[in-house]
Amino acid sequence: MRVDIVTIFPEMFRGVVGESMLKIAREKGLLDVVLTDLREYAGDRHRSVDDRPYGGGPGMVMKVDVLVKAVRDVVARAEPAGRLIMMSPQGESFTQAKARELAGEERIVIVAGHYEGYDERTRDILRPEEVSIGDYVLTGGELPAMVVLDAVARLIPGVLGSPESLVDESFGSGGLDYPHYTRPEEFEGRKVPEVLRSGDHSKIADWRRQASEERTQRRRPDLLKEARQ
Repeated sequence: MRVDIVTIFPEMFRGVVGESMLKIAREKGLLDVVLTDLREYAGDRHRSVDDRPYGGGPGMVMKVDVLVKAVRDVVARAEPAGRLIMMSPQGESFTQAKARELAGEERIVIVAGHYEGYDERTRDILRPEEVSIGDYVLTGGELPAMVVLDAVARLIPGVLGSPESLVDESFGSGGLDYPHYTRPEEFEGRKVPEVLRSGDHSKIADWRRQASEERTQRRRPDLLKEARQ
């Protein structure tokens, strides 16, 4: 899979893509991350990518001419054109289902916005899919873009050493993950549940399923409601 990221802070991504699972995915040849500095498309000597909003108000707005030129150039660099994702607090909520959907693509292009937001004509012209990682405001779209990149990359077949872990983890089956334990068997008076030490795989599976349902009901009952709809 190829992931192009358009940003004014490409250096923010280098450490992320050079460590952990993203590094492994790239070394395996399963993931290619291409960073594009939006400022390279600015037409003035100051490399300006933003300007004051018409009508007044605080903050700065990303320039439509610079962003459209950059995205069109990036999209044209390779085939297929891929899915164009624009990080925005106004977008649809990013979920595990969305991550699985994007993981099936050959290519995605992610725009990491900044400042007060995008010139509305950017949306009209590029027609991107707008995605939000939550109902809160961050300094820019770089961190949300990293979240999307990580969530999607780990779902690419062959990236994780154990494909079964994708099914067992939180949201993999629509609910929260069951509790996990490892050695020591007892710590500060707290013991590992006996069923997990029994060796009875059928009982263990039942215990984990029930524990997952109970945890989901207690912490995220909304997930159970969605699953029943």
